[in-house]
Amino acid sequence: MSQTKIVITDYIEDNLDWEVGEMKKRDIDFSYHQLKLASQDELVSVIRDCDVVIVNMAPMPAEVIEQLEKCKLIIRHGIGYDNVDGAACAARGIRLSNVPDYCAQEVSEQALALIFACARRLFESRRILEEASANGIWDFSTLGPIHRMHDQTLGIVGCGRIGSRIYRMTENIFGKRMICDPYMGDRRLAALGVEERYTLEDVLRGSDVVTIHTPLNEETRYLIDEEELRMMKPSAFLVNTARGAIVNTEALTKAVREGWIAGAGIDVYEVEPPPADLELFGLRNATLSAHLGWMSVEAGWDIREKIMQDVDLFLAGKPPRFTVNEEVEAVLCGAAYRQV
Repeated sequence: MSQTKIVITDYIEDNLDWEVGEMKKRDIDFSYHQLKLASQDELVSVIRDCDVVIVNMAPMPAEVIEQLEKCKLIIRHGIGYDNVDGAACAARGIRLSNVPDYCAQEVSEQALALIFACARRLFESRRILEEASANGIWDFSTLGPIHRMHDQTLGIVGCGRIGSRIYRMTENIFGKRMICDPYMGDRRLAALGVEERYTLEDVLRGSDVVTIHTPLNEETRYLIDEEELRMMKPSAFLVNTARGAIVNTEALTKAVREGWIAGAGIDVYEVEPPPADLELFGLRNATLSAHLGWMSVEAGWDIREKIMQDVDLFLAGKPPRFTVNEEVEAVLCGAAYRQV
Protein backbone atom coordinates (compact mmCIF):
# COMPACT_ATOMS: atom_id res chain seq x y z
CA MET A 1 0.00 0.00 0.00
CA SER A 2 1.39 3.40 -0.98
CA GLN A 3 2.14 6.02 1.64
CA THR A 4 -0.64 8.57 2.24
CA LYS A 5 0.34 12.01 0.97
CA ILE A 6 -0.95 15.14 2.71
CA VAL A 7 -0.07 18.74 1.85
CA ILE A 8 -0.87 21.99 3.63
CA THR A 9 -1.17 24.70 0.98
CA ASP A 10 -0.87 27.71 3.32
CA TYR A 11 -0.97 28.38 7.02
CA ILE A 12 -1.14 31.13 9.65
CA GLU A 13 0.67 29.41 12.53
CA ASP A 14 4.18 30.52 13.53
CA ASN A 15 5.43 27.05 12.70
CA LEU A 16 4.09 23.58 11.96
CA ASP A 17 6.50 21.58 14.11
CA TRP A 18 3.57 19.93 15.90
CA GLU A 19 1.99 18.84 12.62
CA VAL A 20 5.32 17.50 11.36
CA GLY A 21 5.61 15.35 14.49
CA GLU A 22 2.02 14.11 14.32
CA MET A 23 2.27 13.22 10.63
CA LYS A 24 5.54 11.40 11.25
CA LYS A 25 3.85 9.27 13.94
CA ARG A 26 1.32 8.23 11.30
CA ASP A 27 3.95 7.54 8.59
CA ILE A 28 2.43 10.19 6.29
CA ASP A 29 4.26 11.78 3.36
CA PHE A 30 3.73 15.36 4.57
CA SER A 31 4.78 18.78 3.36
CA TYR A 32 3.63 22.34 3.93
CA HIS A 33 3.88 25.52 1.87
CA GLN A 34 2.80 29.15 1.66
CA LEU A 35 0.86 29.14 -1.61
CA LYS A 36 -1.93 31.59 -0.77
CA LEU A 37 -0.76 33.96 -3.52
CA ALA A 38 0.69 31.33 -5.87
CA SER A 39 -0.47 30.84 -9.43
CA GLN A 40 -2.85 27.98 -10.16
CA ASP A 41 -0.10 26.13 -12.00
CA GLU A 42 2.25 26.36 -9.02
CA LEU A 43 -0.47 25.25 -6.64
CA VAL A 44 -1.44 22.29 -8.81
CA SER A 45 2.18 21.22 -9.19
CA VAL A 46 2.37 20.77 -5.40
CA ILE A 47 -0.99 19.13 -4.70
CA ARG A 48 -1.71 17.21 -7.92
CA ASP A 49 -0.92 13.76 -6.46
CA CYS A 50 -2.13 14.35 -2.87
CA ASP A 51 -4.58 12.14 -1.01
CA VAL A 52 -5.55 14.97 1.35
CA VAL A 53 -5.19 18.73 0.95
CA ILE A 54 -5.41 21.05 3.96
CA VAL A 55 -6.09 24.61 2.84
CA ASN A 56 -6.38 27.87 4.66
CA MET A 57 -6.91 30.78 2.23
CA ALA A 58 -5.37 29.54 -1.04
CA PRO A 59 -8.06 29.68 -3.77
CA MET A 60 -9.25 26.24 -4.86
CA PRO A 61 -11.53 26.82 -7.88
CA ALA A 62 -12.81 24.11 -10.21
CA GLU A 63 -9.81 24.62 -12.52
CA VAL A 64 -7.50 23.48 -9.72
CA ILE A 65 -9.70 20.73 -8.33
CA GLU A 66 -10.19 19.14 -11.75
CA GLN A 67 -6.43 18.53 -11.97
CA LEU A 68 -6.20 16.58 -8.71
CA GLU A 69 -5.38 13.00 -9.61
CA LYS A 70 -6.28 11.03 -6.49
CA CYS A 71 -7.41 13.48 -3.82
CA LYS A 72 -10.27 12.19 -1.66
CA LEU A 73 -10.46 14.91 1.00
CA ILE A 74 -9.93 18.66 1.18
CA ILE A 75 -9.93 20.06 4.71
CA ARG A 76 -10.61 23.77 5.03
CA HIS A 77 -8.65 25.23 7.95
CA GLY A 78 -11.53 27.26 9.39
CA ILE A 79 -15.28 27.67 9.39
CA GLY A 80 -15.91 29.38 6.07
CA TYR A 81 -15.14 27.51 2.86
CA ASP A 82 -15.95 30.00 0.10
CA ASN A 83 -12.41 29.75 -1.31
CA VAL A 84 -13.02 26.09 -2.26
CA ASP A 85 -15.46 25.02 -4.99
CA GLY A 86 -17.53 22.43 -3.15
CA ALA A 87 -19.53 21.43 -6.22
CA ALA A 88 -16.34 20.74 -8.18
CA CYS A 89 -15.12 18.61 -5.28
CA ALA A 90 -18.35 16.61 -5.25
CA ALA A 91 -18.20 16.08 -9.01
CA ARG A 92 -14.82 14.38 -8.56
CA GLY A 93 -15.84 12.43 -5.48
CA ILE A 94 -13.77 14.59 -3.13
CA ARG A 95 -15.13 15.31 0.30
CA LEU A 96 -14.82 18.93 1.45
CA SER A 97 -14.72 19.33 5.21
CA ASN A 98 -14.42 22.33 7.49
CA VAL A 99 -14.10 22.98 11.22
CA PRO A 100 -17.33 24.75 12.19
CA ASP A 101 -17.01 23.85 15.88
CA TYR A 102 -13.91 25.91 16.56
CA CYS A 103 -13.64 29.59 17.60
CA ALA A 104 -17.41 30.08 17.90
CA GLN A 105 -16.87 31.56 21.35
CA GLU A 106 -14.07 33.82 20.10
CA VAL A 107 -16.11 35.19 17.17
CA SER A 108 -19.05 35.74 19.51
CA GLU A 109 -16.81 37.70 21.86
CA GLN A 110 -15.45 39.76 18.96
CA ALA A 111 -18.97 40.53 17.75
CA LEU A 112 -20.02 41.51 21.26
CA ALA A 113 -16.95 43.73 21.60
CA LEU A 114 -17.84 45.53 18.36
CA ILE A 115 -21.47 45.85 19.46
CA PHE A 116 -20.36 47.53 22.68
CA ALA A 117 -17.78 49.66 20.88
CA CYS A 118 -20.41 50.97 18.48
CA ALA A 119 -23.23 51.43 20.98
CA ARG A 120 -20.96 53.13 23.54
CA ARG A 121 -19.07 55.01 20.76
CA LEU A 122 -15.84 53.79 22.28
CA PHE A 123 -13.43 54.89 19.56
CA GLU A 124 -15.17 58.21 19.01
CA SER A 125 -14.68 58.86 22.72
CA ARG A 126 -10.91 58.49 22.24
CA ARG A 127 -11.04 61.47 19.88
CA ILE A 128 -13.03 63.46 22.46
CA LEU A 129 -10.46 62.57 25.12
CA GLU A 130 -7.53 63.70 22.98
CA GLU A 131 -9.28 66.96 22.08
CA ALA A 132 -10.10 67.62 25.74
CA SER A 133 -6.53 66.86 26.76
CA ALA A 134 -5.23 69.34 24.19
CA ASN A 135 -7.79 72.06 25.00
CA GLY A 136 -8.05 71.59 28.75
CA ILE A 137 -11.86 71.31 28.69
CA TRP A 138 -14.40 68.56 28.11
CA ASP A 139 -16.51 69.03 24.97
CA PHE A 140 -18.94 66.26 24.08
CA SER A 141 -20.87 68.25 21.48
CA THR A 142 -19.37 66.35 18.53
CA LEU A 143 -19.96 62.92 20.06
CA GLY A 144 -22.97 61.06 18.68
CA PRO A 145 -25.82 60.10 21.00
CA ILE A 146 -25.32 57.16 23.33
CA HIS A 147 -28.42 55.19 24.32
CA ARG A 148 -28.99 52.71 27.11
CA MET A 149 -28.57 49.30 25.47
CA HIS A 150 -31.19 47.67 27.67
CA ASP A 151 -33.78 49.96 26.08
CA GLN A 152 -32.72 48.93 22.58
CA THR A 153 -33.23 46.02 20.19
CA LEU A 154 -30.54 43.69 18.86
CA GLY A 155 -31.09 42.02 15.49
CA ILE A 156 -29.28 38.74 14.81
CA VAL A 157 -29.06 37.63 11.17
CA GLY A 158 -28.11 33.95 11.17
CA CYS A 159 -28.50 32.00 14.38
CA GLY A 160 -26.21 28.99 14.14
CA ARG A 161 -23.32 28.24 16.48
CA ILE A 162 -22.25 31.88 16.74
CA GLY A 163 -25.57 33.66 16.41
CA SER A 164 -27.12 31.50 19.10
CA ARG A 165 -24.20 32.29 21.42
CA ILE A 166 -24.76 35.99 20.81
CA TYR A 167 -28.43 35.49 21.64
CA ARG A 168 -27.57 33.91 24.99
CA MET A 169 -24.79 36.37 25.80
CA THR A 170 -27.04 39.39 25.27
CA GLU A 171 -29.98 38.20 27.35
CA ASN A 172 -29.42 40.82 30.05
CA ILE A 173 -27.91 43.47 27.76
CA PHE A 174 -30.62 44.27 25.21
CA GLY A 175 -34.26 44.69 26.10
CA LYS A 176 -35.40 42.92 22.92
CA ARG A 177 -33.73 40.61 20.43
CA MET A 178 -34.96 39.72 16.94
CA ILE A 179 -33.70 36.66 15.04
CA CYS A 180 -33.74 36.16 11.28
CA ASP A 181 -32.77 32.65 10.23
CA PRO A 182 -35.05 30.93 7.70
CA TYR A 183 -33.17 27.64 8.13
CA MET A 184 -33.52 27.45 11.89
CA GLY A 185 -35.95 24.75 12.97
CA ASP A 186 -38.72 25.24 15.51
CA ARG A 187 -37.01 22.85 17.94
CA ARG A 188 -33.81 24.93 17.91
CA LEU A 189 -35.80 28.13 18.36
CA ALA A 190 -37.63 26.61 21.30
CA ALA A 191 -34.36 25.45 22.87
CA LEU A 192 -33.10 29.03 22.75
CA GLY A 193 -36.36 30.30 24.19
CA VAL A 194 -37.19 32.25 21.04
CA GLU A 195 -40.91 32.78 20.67
CA GLU A 196 -41.02 34.53 17.31
CA ARG A 197 -38.99 34.48 14.10
CA TYR A 198 -38.60 37.55 11.90
CA THR A 199 -37.86 38.34 8.27
CA LEU A 200 -34.68 40.14 7.30
CA GLU A 201 -36.69 43.28 6.65
CA ASP A 202 -38.28 43.04 10.11
CA VAL A 203 -34.84 42.81 11.72
CA LEU A 204 -33.32 45.63 9.69
CA ARG A 205 -36.21 48.02 10.29
CA GLY A 206 -36.72 47.15 13.94
CA SER A 207 -33.20 46.85 15.36
CA ASP A 208 -30.84 49.38 16.89
CA VAL A 209 -27.87 47.08 16.30
CA VAL A 210 -27.78 44.38 13.61
CA THR A 211 -25.11 41.67 13.83
CA ILE A 212 -24.39 39.32 10.91
CA HIS A 213 -23.67 35.60 11.44
CA THR A 214 -24.42 33.78 8.17
CA PRO A 215 -22.05 31.78 5.95
CA LEU A 216 -21.02 33.27 2.62
CA ASN A 217 -22.60 31.57 -0.37
CA GLU A 218 -24.51 32.60 -3.47
CA GLU A 219 -27.63 33.16 -1.39
CA THR A 220 -25.93 35.46 1.12
CA ARG A 221 -23.45 37.32 -1.10
CA TYR A 222 -24.41 41.00 -0.75
CA LEU A 223 -27.28 40.00 1.48
CA ILE A 224 -26.86 43.49 2.92
CA ASP A 225 -26.81 45.97 0.03
CA GLU A 226 -28.01 49.51 -0.49
CA GLU A 227 -31.69 48.57 -0.34
CA GLU A 228 -31.23 46.74 2.96
CA LEU A 229 -29.08 49.47 4.51
CA ARG A 230 -31.73 52.05 3.69
CA MET A 231 -34.22 49.98 5.69
CA MET A 232 -32.20 50.48 8.87
CA LYS A 233 -32.79 53.26 11.37
CA PRO A 234 -30.51 56.30 11.02
CA SER A 235 -29.54 55.63 14.66
CA ALA A 236 -28.68 51.95 14.07
CA PHE A 237 -25.33 50.18 13.80
CA LEU A 238 -24.33 47.24 11.59
CA VAL A 239 -21.79 44.70 12.89
CA ASN A 240 -20.19 42.07 10.65
CA THR A 241 -17.85 39.35 11.94
CA ALA A 242 -18.93 36.70 9.40
CA ARG A 243 -17.62 37.29 5.86
CA GLY A 244 -16.88 40.58 4.13
CA ALA A 245 -18.84 39.92 0.95
CA ILE A 246 -22.11 39.39 2.85
CA VAL A 247 -22.19 43.20 3.00
CA ASN A 248 -21.61 45.37 -0.07
CA THR A 249 -18.64 47.49 1.02
CA GLU A 250 -19.44 50.31 -1.38
CA ALA A 251 -23.02 50.54 -0.14
CA LEU A 252 -21.93 50.30 3.50
CA THR A 253 -19.36 53.06 3.04
CA LYS A 254 -22.00 55.30 1.52
CA ALA A 255 -24.46 54.46 4.31
CA VAL A 256 -21.94 55.33 7.03
CA ARG A 257 -20.62 58.43 5.28
CA GLU A 258 -24.05 59.87 4.45
CA GLY A 259 -25.70 58.92 7.73
CA TRP A 260 -28.24 56.35 6.56
CA ILE A 261 -27.03 54.46 9.64
CA ALA A 262 -25.15 55.66 12.72
CA GLY A 263 -22.09 53.53 12.09
CA ALA A 264 -20.62 50.07 11.66
CA GLY A 265 -18.37 47.59 13.44
CA ILE A 266 -16.45 45.49 10.90
CA ASP A 267 -14.01 42.62 11.41
CA VAL A 268 -14.14 41.10 7.90
CA TYR A 269 -13.59 42.55 4.43
CA GLU A 270 -14.30 41.71 0.80
CA VAL A 271 -10.56 41.87 0.10
CA GLU A 272 -8.23 40.80 2.90
CA PRO A 273 -6.25 42.55 4.05
CA PRO A 274 -8.27 45.54 2.84
CA PRO A 275 -6.57 48.05 0.54
CA ALA A 276 -4.88 51.08 2.09
CA ASP A 277 -7.33 53.41 0.36
CA LEU A 278 -10.41 51.76 1.91
CA GLU A 279 -12.68 54.72 2.60
CA LEU A 280 -13.99 53.18 5.81
CA PHE A 281 -10.57 53.87 7.38
CA GLY A 282 -11.32 57.57 7.27
CA LEU A 283 -14.84 57.46 8.70
CA ARG A 284 -14.89 58.14 12.44
CA ASN A 285 -18.13 56.19 12.96
CA ALA A 286 -16.64 53.03 11.42
CA THR A 287 -15.10 50.77 14.08
CA LEU A 288 -12.70 48.39 12.34
CA SER A 289 -10.71 45.39 13.54
CA ALA A 290 -8.24 43.16 11.72
CA HIS A 291 -10.28 39.95 11.19
CA LEU A 292 -9.43 38.83 14.70
CA GLY A 293 -12.69 37.09 15.57
CA TRP A 294 -11.12 33.64 15.31
CA MET A 295 -8.08 34.44 17.38
CA SER A 296 -7.17 33.03 20.75
CA VAL A 297 -4.37 30.78 21.90
CA GLU A 298 -6.94 28.13 22.79
CA ALA A 299 -8.73 28.27 19.43
CA GLY A 300 -5.42 28.07 17.60
CA TRP A 301 -4.66 24.71 19.18
CA ASP A 302 -8.27 23.57 19.00
CA ILE A 303 -8.40 23.75 15.21
CA ARG A 304 -5.06 21.99 14.77
CA GLU A 305 -6.20 19.09 16.93
CA LYS A 306 -9.60 18.87 15.18
CA ILE A 307 -7.93 18.77 11.75
CA MET A 308 -5.73 15.95 12.97
CA GLN A 309 -8.88 14.12 14.07
CA ASP A 310 -10.12 14.36 10.47
CA VAL A 311 -6.77 13.02 9.25
CA ASP A 312 -7.15 10.03 11.58
CA LEU A 313 -10.69 9.43 10.34
CA PHE A 314 -9.42 9.50 6.75
CA LEU A 315 -6.70 6.98 7.56
CA ALA A 316 -9.37 4.75 9.11
CA GLY A 317 -11.48 4.93 5.94
CA LYS A 318 -14.16 7.05 7.59
CA PRO A 319 -15.71 10.42 6.60
CA PRO A 320 -14.58 13.60 8.35
CA ARG A 321 -16.46 15.01 11.32
CA PHE A 322 -18.21 17.57 9.07
CA THR A 323 -18.79 17.30 5.33
CA VAL A 324 -19.68 20.52 3.55
CA ASN A 325 -20.59 19.07 0.15
CA GLU A 326 -22.96 16.41 1.43
CA GLU A 327 -23.96 15.42 -2.09
CA VAL A 328 -20.62 13.65 -2.43
CA GLU A 329 -21.74 11.07 0.13
CA ALA A 330 -24.30 9.67 -2.30
CA VAL A 331 -21.43 8.93 -4.66
CA LEU A 332 -19.01 7.58 -2.06
CA CYS A 333 -21.28 5.83 0.42
CA GLY A 334 -24.69 5.53 -1.18
CA ALA A 335 -27.71 7.73 -0.74
CA ALA A 336 -28.46 6.27 2.69
CA TYR A 337 -25.46 7.97 4.29
CA ARG A 338 -25.91 11.40 5.78
CA GLN A 339 -23.26 13.33 7.71
CA VAL A 340 -24.33 13.99 11.29
